[in-house]
Amino acid sequence: RAGFSVPPGFCVTTDAFDQFMAEARDDIYQRLDGVSADDLAGASAIGQDVRATLAGLPLPEDVETAVLAAWRTAGADTAYAVRSSATAEDLPSASFAGQQDTYLNVKGEQSLLAQVKACFISLFTDRAILYRIQNGFDHRNVKLSVVVQQMVQPDVSGTLFTADPVSGHRQ
Repeated sequence: RAGFSVPPGFCVTTDAFDQFMAEARDDIYQRLDGVSADDLAGASAIGQDVRATLAGLPLPEDVETAVLAAWRTAGADTAYAVRSSATAEDLPSASFAGQQDTYLNVKGEQSLLAQVKACFISLFTDRAILYRIQNGFDHRNVKLSVVVQQMVQPDVSGTLFTADPVSGHRQ
């Protein structure tokens, strides 16, 4: 609306995340329930185990099909940024930005699918697990979507804050 061009892309929804998690969900959340914020070694061990479990799961076939169809529509012959976006990001009381992973210059069908899956798994990095615990978020209530957007060659870049990061003032 502001007149800026926005590169083509698409989102992989939290429904796709739920489908990916379905097989291991109960076991994973039970293991995470035993983690405390002051047990870094325990959190790391459980996080590593959870990530290994998820890495062994395939993306559901219908998720793969939908991702590849959207990718072909957006343009299969270009590089993409594949970015995690959790449902608990940008809240008044906590900022989860940067807790999950982002992959740049992703090219090709197999790489795209691998990075979408890696984004899903990154909801369970040690830092993300501990941040949720420290801020009182139930692991079951945080889901992940993935933003897939064409890379562009910038003339300039920067960061825009919609609120003063110190005072929270939005004017």
